[in-house]
Amino acid sequence: MYQCCIFDLDGTLVNSVYAIQKAVNGTLEHFGLGTVSAEETRLFAGDGYKKLVERAMEARGNRDEGRLKEALALYPEVFKDCCLYRVEPYDGIRELLAFLRENHIFCAVLSNKPHDRTLDNIRAVFGMESFDKVYGEREDLGIRRKPAPDGVEAILRELGVEKESCLYFGDTNTDMETGKNAGVDTVGVTWGFRSREELAAFHPTLLADHPDQVIAFLKEVNGIE
Repeated sequence: MYQCCIFDLDGTLVNSVYAIQKAVNGTLEHFGLGTVSAEETRLFAGDGYKKLVERAMEARGNRDEGRLKEALALYPEVFKDCCLYRVEPYDGIRELLAFLRENHIFCAVLSNKPHDRTLDNIRAVFGMESFDKVYGEREDLGIRRKPAPDGVEAILRELGVEKESCLYFGDTNTDMETGKNAGVDTVGVTWGFRSREELAAFHPTLLADHPDQVIAFLKEVNGIE
């Protein structure tokens, strides 16, 4: 029986690709490096903003470490102003969250997005009351970013839930690795930033094309009528 569902944010709960793209392009344009497409953004995202910016700058020809350092300092300020740009929940997510609440299953968010921007997204799109725990990147507190298991393990300790009772949801290889490293079952969601093939390679417990499939799965496993 599953007692807790932990969700990645970008590409899993919300489509935030245009907000991330806008912040990346604002940073790149500051250095005269052009722009990236939404499709490139989907591929670059998932491992925290530092890797995102590094990948985007490399793709546009930057090999200057000094300029990369400047960009890493600039990006959070740019992103602060556009982190909600065209952000919206994926179809069926609100219904899934309502199902979890109705059946007393803990809901948590674990993102590599900066912690304050994670809070901004959840507060604006769902309301903080929709989740029991909401965490973004917290490496300053000694909690390594995904795919390290630290964030999952911290949430389970706080909620008093065993690993065997947790499902971790994500849309990228980083998320699948996170679940594996934490020793929890995973759900690969195909509506997000990466391909079905990328997720299937990790053999998740469930590969879901729509949140309705998650509800059906939980009903069966937890014996919910």
